[in-house]
Order: sequence, then structure tokens, then C-alpha cells
Amino acid sequence: MSVATRPKQWRIGGRTLTLDRTYIMGILNVTPDSFSDGGQYSSVERAVARAYEMQQQGADILDIGGQSTRPGHTPISADEEWLRIQPALKTLFGKLHIPISVDTYYPEVARKAAGLGVEIFNDVTGFRDPLMRKYAAEHGVGCVIMHDLPLDESDDVCAALRAFYETRTDECIADGIAPACLCLDPGVGFGKSYEQNLQIAARFREQCFGDYPMLAAASRKRVIGMSCGNPPAEQRISGTIAYHTACILGGANLIRVHDVPEAVQAAQVADAILRSHK
Repeated sequence: MSVATRPKQWRIGGRTLTLDRTYIMGILNVTPDSFSDGGQYSSVERAVARAYEMQQQGADILDIGGQSTRPGHTPISADEEWLRIQPALKTLFGKLHIPISVDTYYPEVARKAAGLGVEIFNDVTGFRDPLMRKYAAEHGVGCVIMHDLPLDESDDVCAALRAFYETRTDECIADGIAPACLCLDPGVGFGKSYEQNLQIAARFREQCFGDYPMLAAASRKRVIGMSCGNPPAEQRISGTIAYHTACILGGANLIRVHDVPEAVQAAQVADAILRSHK
């Protein structure tokens, strides 16, 4: 397939997003142990208030997760993950104007979330589980396929990503997921060296695959800290903006962030630069 420029649409649930600008996916972690905001939104009241705040700040999508996937995290069961996210999803059901994504690799959690109005499955294991693909096809949700396979330091990251995307999108389509529902995420920080994580941003256009939308998700991550003196995670906003802007100029359609207002403004400027180049 040919390298993409900027796809026009992404189908999620009952709506279609027209990707004529960069979309902002706001992160809502209802966890006690996430690497940068663990415990801040673990109560349903604070989680719901944060969801409304991000919508007001300009987020286009809310991505809610109940389990940390930071390096060295302790996995929890599907039942425990659902107990963490269900109260917020139930309270928000039908009340937000923006679509909700669930960040999970448990098929049963994703299926239950779809029953409470979730329109996107964001799976850090890249829809490896056939049951996750089955439920995604049944509910017609948008699917974020993240690359999570460990790479050797000698591997060309862009070549590895494109090979992964080809295999996994073929599997998803074979299991009934519409191609228009698929979105690809290079998996910054998952099984990659510091240099490979930098290469994802520096060579973003090389990894774009077919006509699929691309998501960049480096918010506050280790690659940001290592590049600027390792400040605490909450002090990596400017570094995150720099990384994501490089991705947008390389063809990213969506960025996943903790800090919504700053991301919105940066994306608006990056989009203006892209428009001026036409």
C-alpha cells in the first residue's frame, strides 16, 4: 500500500469523524498507579468532573482507562478493571457530546463498555486477542491498534511498524471489522529503545500505512523526559507538545494527551502550518 497523507474519515460507532484537522484524545486514568496522574481521578466524582473539564477544554475524544500500562506495572484482573471504570462510564452515559474510548486489552471489559456507550476500543496489545476483534466487529466501534511487540535495537522501527500494521489490519478485517473503523498507533514507549521512540516522531510519515488514521501517544512519557533532563512527568508538557507537533507535521491525525488546552493550541498551529503548505 502507498504511504498516506491525511485520511479523511474515521468511523467510530454510530458516527464518522472527518479528519480535516488534528483530533485531541484526552486521557482519563481512573487508576491509583498510572505513571503521571495515578490516584488523581480514582473517585467517580473527580473522574466525571475531569471528563466534563476536558470536553470544555476542547478534547475531541475521552479515553478512559482503569489499568496502568507503564513499565513495571502490576496487571489487574478484568473484573477489577471493570469495577474501576464502570461507575464513571455509567454516570457519563449519554451526557458527553464527545465520543468515549476505553483503554483496555480485556475483551469482556471492552464489550461491557460498549454497552454503556463507548465508541472506541483502544487496545495496547493491538487487537491480538480474536475475542477483542469479535466484539469490535459486533459493536462497530472504532479500533486503535497499537504496536506492542518488542524490537531489537538494530531493527528499523518504521519497517517493523508497517509489517505489524499489515498483519494486524488483515486479521481485523478478516474477523469482520470494517477497514474504515481502524486507526493505528506506533506504541511510543512500548518495547522500543530511546532512539527508536525518537525515530517514530522524526520519520512519522514513513510508518503511515494505507489510508488508516494515525494516532501519536507520547504524552509525558519517558522519551520526553530523557530528552530534556528527566523532569517530573507533570512538567513534561512542552516536551510533549514538541514531540506531538513533529508527528502531526509527519501525518498524525490524532494525539493522545493529559494536558488538553496546551495540546489544542499546539495542534491548531501545526494544522495552520500544514494548510499553508498546500
